[in-house]
Amino acid sequence: MTPEQAAAERVTKVLTERDAIQSNLLELDGSFTKRVLDGATLTGQTRDRWATASAALANLWETFLAYSAVVDRVAALGSGNRRPARKDLPELKALLEGGCLQLPDAQVPLARRDLAATGRPPVTLAAAVTAMRTAFTGVARVTSQIEAVWTAVGVPFDAATAELARCRPLVSGLGQDIEADFRAAEADLQAQRDAANADPLALWRPGQGSAGASTGAAGQADTSAAERLRAQVAQLSARITELDRVRRQARASIDALAAAATAARAARQEAVGAWRETSARVGPLPPLPPGLADAPLAGLGTLASRGQWRQLETELGRCEAELARFGRETDELRASASAALNQRDELRGLLRAYKAKAARLGAAEDANVAARYDEAHALLWTAPCDLAVAQAAVATYQRAILATEGQR
Repeated sequence: MTPEQAAAERVTKVLTERDAIQSNLLELDGSFTKRVLDGATLTGQTRDRWATASAALANLWETFLAYSAVVDRVAALGSGNRRPARKDLPELKALLEGGCLQLPDAQVPLARRDLAATGRPPVTLAAAVTAMRTAFTGVARVTSQIEAVWTAVGVPFDAATAELARCRPLVSGLGQDIEADFRAAEADLQAQRDAANADPLALWRPGQGSAGASTGAAGQADTSAAERLRAQVAQLSARITELDRVRRQARASIDALAAAATAARAARQEAVGAWRETSARVGPLPPLPPGLADAPLAGLGTLASRGQWRQLETELGRCEAELARFGRETDELRASASAALNQRDELRGLLRAYKAKAARLGAAEDANVAARYDEAHALLWTAPCDLAVAQAAVATYQRAILATEGQR
């Protein structure tokens, strides 16, 4: 490769690199996060870090303009279809390899400034690219961390906002406590959103980032407060929805409660009738449970008319629980009467079976066996039948039969 060809190749690489740097700078400078930060009122560490990053970005653009001017001269000496002329090779070599541009100086305080200082020495194109890369990485790290925080907390914030918006038309008239809780949730959401907008980096927690993160913005956003707020709003939303359901169904719920109470009393009356009929035949049965107290229907209607939905919900729940307990007691009452009759019938069946066994063994004529049978039979066919005593008599009859079997 001739010196002219080698120089042309290096020129092409420099131009390609300049285009890539310009593209990335324009993307960073025009990014949504950067534009928001430029117009935002920032606080805390975000204000301090963005002030530093903004100054670094301004210096970065200044460096790029100086760098680009040199690259333009390099392009003029040899680019496109034109190879560098031999006479231009020394200048081109100086531009490509030597100190050819001045980096912008940081402002040095007067007390620390040297009288003869003339600024930094010129640097090479490669050194300028290294300096720009370092500055770009620092600025991009700040913007990417801020964007990550806004993205992360935006999810629970938006969810809470949507829930509050859905519930807002329902809140009025649900009671002062619910209205106060709703206002507090709105205020808390706004306060957290404002804080996240003003100082997002206060929510950034440095840590291990994903492999290959180009900005080096290792860490993650702390969304714990935002998630707690979302959970609180979800609970409040569920509460509002339930109270609104109670409000809309208040009259229907009260009427349904009255109808259920009437049906429960009818079922209890039927079960008590079966219990009384059974107690005339067998015993002893469990005592009758207490009756159902009258539901405070008038009081429930008053609560509904006054819009006291929370108290109405509590009273409806208490009445429904009492009604459920009453229903369970009715079922148990009916079951106890049926079980007592079944037990008596089972004992009668056992007595018949034992009598047949006594006849097979030739023990039916035994005086003691016959006396035990008569005793058990009288107990089981006498109303009311004492089940415990009858059961013991049947067992005694069985033992008497077995005793005669042993004697044979």
